[in-house]
Amino acid sequence: MSNRIAGYGVTLLAWVFLLSACASLTTPMDPPNVSLESFESLPSTEGGAPRFLIKLRVQNPNEQPLDIAGISYAIELVGTEVVTGVSKDIPVIEGYSEGVASIEASLKLFQVLKLLASLGRTQEEDLTYRFTAKIDFKGLVPTQRVEEEGQISLK
Repeated sequence: MSNRIAGYGVTLLAWVFLLSACASLTTPMDPPNVSLESFESLPSTEGGAPRFLIKLRVQNPNEQPLDIAGISYAIELVGTEVVTGVSKDIPVIEGYSEGVASIEASLKLFQVLKLLASLGRTQEEDLTYRFTAKIDFKGLVPTQRVEEEGQISLK
């Protein structure tokens, strides 16, 4: 019985070493720089919410290429999420270069109406915005999260 327990202990220890070795294989990376390239309206489907084609410029500040499995993102205005989108068709972005990712986005119509109603009750001169993106990579590269916040002047 004690040989069996010792065998389990050795197996568990081997798994711990294997997992720690795999974790050390991941290369630390600087997050990519993501900026808005263009924003254009797409033909809407019958009865569907407005859709947009958003092109994001992705800059790779790392030596290794970015092989992106997918991007999901959201845009908030004054704390209200108004646009969301996802894409899995992203070109590989070589090291120290940039590329454009095209993402179809949908407008959250009810949220936009709620936002417009709340803006009519306030006299604010600036709107806060927040852009968040989650970028998943193929292979051992860890997921990167990108966030940008700022103000849009209404003057």
